[in-house]
Amino acid sequence: MAKANTASAKTAKAPREPLFHIVKRSSLPFYKSWLIRIIAIAIALVVCGILTFILTGENPISVYGTMIEGAFGTERKIWTLLQDIAMLLCVSLAVTPAFKMRFWNIGAEGQVLVGGLACAACMLWLGNVLPTAVLFIVMIIASMAAGAIWAVIPAIFKAQWNTNETLFTLMMNYVGIQIVSYFAMAWESPKGSGKIGIINQSSQAGWLPTIGGQKYLLNIIIVLAITIIMYIYLKYSKHGYEISVVGESENTARYIGINVKKVIIRTMLLSGAICGIAGFLLVSGTNHTISTSTADNRGFTAIMVSWLAKFNPLVMILTSFLLVFMDKGASEIATVYRIDQAFSDIITGILLFFIIGCEFFINYKIVFNTKHKKAEIAAGAADAASSAKEAE
Repeated sequence: MAKANTASAKTAKAPREPLFHIVKRSSLPFYKSWLIRIIAIAIALVVCGILTFILTGENPISVYGTMIEGAFGTERKIWTLLQDIAMLLCVSLAVTPAFKMRFWNIGAEGQVLVGGLACAACMLWLGNVLPTAVLFIVMIIASMAAGAIWAVIPAIFKAQWNTNETLFTLMMNYVGIQIVSYFAMAWESPKGSGKIGIINQSSQAGWLPTIGGQKYLLNIIIVLAITIIMYIYLKYSKHGYEISVVGESENTARYIGINVKKVIIRTMLLSGAICGIAGFLLVSGTNHTISTSTADNRGFTAIMVSWLAKFNPLVMILTSFLLVFMDKGASEIATVYRIDQAFSDIITGILLFFIIGCEFFINYKIVFNTKHKKAEIAAGAADAASSAKEAE
């Protein structure tokens, strides 16, 4: 009887295998990863269609047609779509080197605003003083310098004292917003409006020229050029290699002789400078003014664009298009069907949830322990039978 109790105690104490466990994938073929993403988007569209039908009673197919109409319905809408894609892509390119280095630059919003503020200051103070070519050179340099300075401050603190770059860069956003708000009041036009009107509206000094009659074409060309340069820089240059090594392991980087502090500061200078270019393009080429909403949350959306593209500048073109298209389409739905704007945010949120969620299945797989479970059941049955025999 004592033997039976001992055997039962051993059986009870034996560790049990979980029903399943999560394993990180070593690699997944390119076509399979994109198949997972396409399936996720398809499921998201079905869920959005069901929700749309429940809340509005409208045919989901016609609703999706409205989304397409909102993005591509007219020539002007197409150019606006391309412009918004280009601006989001530009900010995404800016944060990518830092993210690849595992420096979490959440301050792109402020860096874009400060760069745009520097551009606006040049337009106001030097617009009718300098020749056009010289003015543009000064505007670009000032915007890049302002963005770079705003980005390198947290980089220096991180490199020297290992401060938390996420909180630091995030706080710099709010400082940048308040600085822009102050100058918007100081430069307000007309007086009492609390905002800067269109800068140099009569002379158009400091306005980027139109190409082929298209206001946004030059912006798009510049961002495409930056995209190609960034791809080459990250993939083939020595600096790009050092960024990757520091991102993988700072200890390894130090071991092979890479100056980690120098790489952090240099990379953030580059990141801030590109944010400054984005500010320059928004002020000089798009809005011709500056306000606290000029960046329009692109600094935060860019994080998602960069992450979804796995820090690949060329893939970011697609992810930027996807996010901008969803935003335009959802807004069109709210307008056409007279639905609260919150509904369009819900649709966008559902789509993003599935798109982001599918990355889990791309990077990890679920392994069910069916064999272990069967073996455990069989072992338990054998122990029980053995205990019964010993009891007899």
